[in-house]
Order: sequence, then structure tokens, then C-alpha cells
Amino acid sequence: MKIRGAPIIGVAAAFGLALAAFSSKSGSKRGLVHDLKLSANQLRLTRPTAVNLFWAIDRVLERVRCGEGDVETLRESVLDTALGLAEEDLRANLAIGRNGAPLLDDGDVVLTHCNPGAFGTVGYGTALGIIKAAVESGKKVEVIATETRPMLQGARLTTFELKSSGIPVKLVVDSAVGYVLAEGMIDKVLVGADRVLGDGSVVNKVGTYMIAVLARENRVPFYVASPRSTIDLKTGLKDVEVELRDEGEVLSFQGRRVAPEGIHALNPAFDITPPRYVTGIVTENGVVSAPYRRTLRRLFSRV
Repeated sequence: MKIRGAPIIGVAAAFGLALAAFSSKSGSKRGLVHDLKLSANQLRLTRPTAVNLFWAIDRVLERVRCGEGDVETLRESVLDTALGLAEEDLRANLAIGRNGAPLLDDGDVVLTHCNPGAFGTVGYGTALGIIKAAVESGKKVEVIATETRPMLQGARLTTFELKSSGIPVKLVVDSAVGYVLAEGMIDKVLVGADRVLGDGSVVNKVGTYMIAVLARENRVPFYVASPRSTIDLKTGLKDVEVELRDEGEVLSFQGRRVAPEGIHALNPAFDITPPRYVTGIVTENGVVSAPYRRTLRRLFSRV
């Protein structure tokens, strides 16, 4: 079972297709389209359920199919599309920050998970973008970041990014989430998303579901930051596949095995948070809340 992804992967795929376009030796539009389709199929297999990936690939292929001119012109159009998608992602992140900043109050302590920041996007970030925007507006905000095991994105990336931005941050192990929430140390929870389904279900880094349940138990608002390119109105919950990653990531640490030989590990990379635990979803078009089947669809009808 597989699921990966973040907003940046669509842009990365677009640049991958640009590389494929300039590497293609075809001298005709038909041949170039054929080569790009082969590369697109390979890219789709790397992230089979990350909707942002398919969104970007389809945008590039459509640009080539509808494009005119010689092969060199079409190659340039692929690169232009990739650059445009990168700029579009950055604009979306900045807008998410502006729309989400009012949700944070002066003095808030925010819990976040994984790395929903500039490292996971083209720039600025989604959930971390909201925190940055709130701070830039003059609010004092502190962050408690989870380690995000087993790859430690929170420890390695989120803390570095927040420290570099001058935002106070403390690190906790994933299993300490219940403690900090029960102790009243958290005012808001902010996470990103790899995919948001039409009913408001949120697919994100494993551990997100646990955090959402604990947040609700402790009456702490749970917000999700997600660009529209990550919202999937077509796929049903039963069709989402969750990636099981290499068990070695759990059985070993820094190259040394920590579990006895003969022990196997279950290593899901993502989980799915039901919409009943989601207080609101922040997008570049605004903040939506339940009923998500209605409010998410309304996003796509706005000009």
C-alpha cells in the first residue's frame, strides 16, 4: 500500500517532466508527447495517491498537447509550465498564511507535526506559513513540534526552520502529545495535508490522526492547512491506499539495529483523520469548516 506526498511533489514532478522534455531526442510533437507520457507514468508510480502530483503532471501534459510550434518551443513550454506551477504554489502558501493567521491569538502555543513548512513546499509553507504570517502581523506565537518518527522531519526540519525564522520552538517525542495537550500547554493544533478528500478526511503523516483525537478530547482546535491542489473531490475514502514503508526505518536507528533479529516492524507512513476531528481547513481561498462536502466543493466554484 502506498501514499506519499506534499505540495512540493507536484512542482518537482513538473520539473522532472521538463528534464524529460529536454532529454528527449524526438524531433516531432507526437514523439515528444510519447516520451513525456512514459516519464509521467513513472512519476505517477512514485506517489500513487498524492493528488498534487497528478494535478501537476496533467497540467504539463495538457500544455504540450494543446501547444503549437516546433519541438523546441514545446520543450520551453514544459519548462515555463513548471516555473509557473512553482510560482503558483508559493502564492498559494502566502495566501494560506494570510487566511490562517487570524485563527491564532497573541500568545498562542501551537502544536504541529511533520514539516508543513518551506522545506515541504516551494516556499513559506502551509501550516508553518500560518504561524509565520501571524508572527509577521505582530503576534507572539510559540510552537511545540513533534519529532515525527521514524524519519524525524519535525526534529530535523521544522525546528530548524522555526529557529531560523526567530520563532520559539520546543521539541517533543510523538508519544508526548497527550501529555502536552492534557497539561493545557497547547492552544491550537496546525498540520499540513498530503490529500484532503471531498468529505473532509485528511490524509497526512502518520500520527496526525492520534493528535486530532487527543486534541478533540482536550478541547483544542485542530486546523489543517491545504492548498486547493491537494484537495481531491473525486477519490472516495475506500480507494485511498496508505504506504507501508521499509521496516528498517523502525528496526534501526542511525544505521544500527535496535530491535532483536527476527523481529519485524509495521511502518505506515500516513494515516487518515476523519472530518469530525477537523475544526477547519485553511486554503488559499479561505477557511472552510463542516459540512465539508458542501464547503470544499464551494471552493472550486469561486472565481
